[in-house]
Amino acid sequence: MTGIMKNVVVLILMLFLLAMGKSNEESIQIYRSEHLKIVKLSESTFVHVSYLETNDFGKVACNGMIIVDKGEAIVFDTPTNSEAANELITWLEQTMECKPIAVVATHFHIDCLGSIETFHKAGIPSHASNKTIEFAKVSGYSVPKSGFEDQLELSVGDKTVYNKFFGEGHTQDNIVVYEPVEKVVFGGCLIKSIGAGKGNLEDANVNEWSKTVQKIKTTYPNVEIVIPGHGKVGKSGLFDYTIALFSK
Repeated sequence: MTGIMKNVVVLILMLFLLAMGKSNEESIQIYRSEHLKIVKLSESTFVHVSYLETNDFGKVACNGMIIVDKGEAIVFDTPTNSEAANELITWLEQTMECKPIAVVATHFHIDCLGSIETFHKAGIPSHASNKTIEFAKVSGYSVPKSGFEDQLELSVGDKTVYNKFFGEGHTQDNIVVYEPVEKVVFGGCLIKSIGAGKGNLEDANVNEWSKTVQKIKTTYPNVEIVIPGHGKVGKSGLFDYTIALFSK
């Protein structure tokens, strides 16, 4: 294959991934403050974005997910700080008229657990895998109160949400969340947005990362919305991009 042909193939591949990873065009920003942003992706699915100051990457925008239905809400990954968490809880209760019935942490890093105590003080039950709870304890973080092994099903209104461990990647405990009605996957930091670098690898298993994401892609072939831990929301192209990134 000539150099020109290789460049053409690469360009076609990138255009394909960008199309597959394209953000939901119907997403609408419905709340914004200094500490928190909330974006509506579909009838029941929202992204909450808060900010973390880091030494290596500067100010980082961190994604979490909210599922609402029939006056109930579940939050996946806490905002990074108590100010943002209080705003989120208030928004759910007063603006959305929803009762937050649970919060779930997808792994043990601070961008998932940073304000778990705020949820506890509000009387909101918290969940995480047993691995996440153990790693959080070792790291000196506040921990979720209820643990599970490899999978947890939670009901919110008439919806069922599946929280599942597929394998190691960003961390040894990273889970993903799937809501089958709107075909949404919240991948957390295991899934990368299009164009992102490898990010924080301090607790990563880079040898297993692509294999784990391939399992997720195979399990959820009809996914419509994919939410990464950082960066723009997309579609199944985010799986392909992440697999390729960690196959190098």
